[in-house]
Amino acid sequence: FSVEVHAPRGLVRYFVLFVIDLQTRRVEIAGIVQQPDGEWMKQIARNLTDADDGFLNGARYLIHDRDPLFTEEFGEVLHSSGVQTVKLPARSPDLNAYAERFVLSIKSECLAQIIPLSERHLRATVKEYTQHYHLERNHQGLGNELIEKPSDEIDVNGAVECRERLGGILKYYYRRAA
Repeated sequence: FSVEVHAPRGLVRYFVLFVIDLQTRRVEIAGIVQQPDGEWMKQIARNLTDADDGFLNGARYLIHDRDPLFTEEFGEVLHSSGVQTVKLPARSPDLNAYAERFVLSIKSECLAQIIPLSERHLRATVKEYTQHYHLERNHQGLGNELIEKPSDEIDVNGAVECRERLGGILKYYYRRAA
């Protein structure tokens, strides 16, 4: 998805590439760049399939749209790591519903409330939202559970507390662990 950033030289469009695990709904921000190109995408593919900490380790498929940035070289890097690319049919947003929902969520819950003032500000905002998405936001598709559940036992009689992110734009109410 793209985001307009208010920079000193005017509005600048940045592109955010993310990958989502359909089973767990876990999101990885693969990269944020002003001018994406084939070389950048090849590097993203290398990062995603890194043997130590690549997000696609153990994945068999990567479903993507028909953006020309998904080049043959991008696919070859993934294929060499055992990940097969699956290109969605043209004009079929319903086939990519989880990704579309993440874009809607980040834009409506976060980016519609903030005017990023630089690439650094945009990166920090997207990182904070992604942490909120994993740790603090309930997901209907997961039975209204969190993606990453707290490991501590919750004191059901404790006082309700509020954690804020991004100056109060994102809020999470919780009870302290026992």
